[in-house]
Amino acid sequence: MPVESQVRELDAKVLLSCLLAERGFPVIIGSRAFIHFMVDRIPRGVYMAKSMRKLSIRMFTILRQLGHEIVAWDEEGLVRWPDEEYYRWRLSPVTLRMVNHLLAWGEDDARVFKAYPGYPGTPIHVTGNPRIDLLRPELRNFYREKADLLRREYGDFVLINTNFSKVNHFFSHLSELKKPAEDLAAGGIETFDAGKGRLKQQLFEHFLRMLPDLCRAVSGHTVVVRPHPAENHLPWQEVAAECPNLRIINEDSVTPWLMAARLLIANGCTTMIESAVLGTPTIAYQPVLDSRYDDDLPNEVSHRAFTLSELCDQAAAVMAGELAAVAEEERRRVLDRHLESLDGPLAGERIVGVLESAGYLEQLPPAVPFPSWGKGFLHNRIRTLSKKINMRRPGHRNNLKYHAHRFPGVTVADLEMRLERFGTLLQRDFTALKVSRLQEHIFRIERG
Repeated sequence: MPVESQVRELDAKVLLSCLLAERGFPVIIGSRAFIHFMVDRIPRGVYMAKSMRKLSIRMFTILRQLGHEIVAWDEEGLVRWPDEEYYRWRLSPVTLRMVNHLLAWGEDDARVFKAYPGYPGTPIHVTGNPRIDLLRPELRNFYREKADLLRREYGDFVLINTNFSKVNHFFSHLSELKKPAEDLAAGGIETFDAGKGRLKQQLFEHFLRMLPDLCRAVSGHTVVVRPHPAENHLPWQEVAAECPNLRIINEDSVTPWLMAARLLIANGCTTMIESAVLGTPTIAYQPVLDSRYDDDLPNEVSHRAFTLSELCDQAAAVMAGELAAVAEEERRRVLDRHLESLDGPLAGERIVGVLESAGYLEQLPPAVPFPSWGKGFLHNRIRTLSKKINMRRPGHRNNLKYHAHRFPGVTVADLEMRLERFGTLLQRDFTALKVSRLQEHIFRIERG
């Protein structure tokens, strides 16, 4: 159960791990990078992939050579670019051929998988995503204590969630869409990417410029900017130095922040969907419009502000109790096409059902011939050595500092606390589950 971004994925994947372990599946969970280092020492099993990009071909090949099977969803599959561009960025016919089962956020996600020109007929299961389970009424109290603490500390605050890592990356040279216009002319970047990059850069600059005015418009309240986990915080901190009621914070899961916030302001991100599920008032700030690149789904479940004055007026109205969230029936009308498991069995329970139906509980995936296993072992040792060298290279995407930014330390006690709270909320005896540390950043959850 690999976790790339701890604040975004860990809690949901711990919940899924609990549900799996309860049924008898032993689960290895932890940092995606560190799990990859040890896949040649893990007994044959099921690897739960979070993406199927071309970048995953090497790792997927190693996994299959070692005898592991792959079940995958796309963590970025809910708020997507137009289908053709989404396919180019997020899917590969090579990786899809190595996936045994596909899990979809909802019917629309399943539609996109089936329409992909490289779709090889892999079974698709519309299960929903465990991240949405944590927003359901029966599990929201998992974050209640933290949300209450945030309210006590910040009062009725405005939360601004950003998603500008492609133009404001933690390491600036890794900002994928921040390329000069001449790159387009030279054929070094796709037309869509150049246009999306320009829009993202413009929005990033607008968000930076709007903060002082917004802070004045809600001057009796705190404004919290929560940058994307892959973003550089410095530009936001420079603005905060001039605004007494502005804070730049990225800690813990976003869910308690959404529960505690009086208002969310964002543009084109999954957090806006999560906010809509919770019923937190949300404003889509769209000072720049371009129908070729705008993300429609988050806008449909949010109020929309097209100018800075509109944004400030709407924010002030929400903080004064004069403007509520978009009506629930309207939100559900939109969300039901995209999110399975808002009601009924949890997404995690549906995923457990998929794995049980596939026979993984009764037996391991078939053994592979020794030459295949030997190739996988050798390839993974070479890959691991290369990655560990890169972890010590300043500015590299595998750099240890960047890894620590996305996956801070977690302990056995931290995970045991999560198990106990999930068990209490779901009225299930997760205390019968055992958590053990295998090595740095990697843990095992199983029945005791």
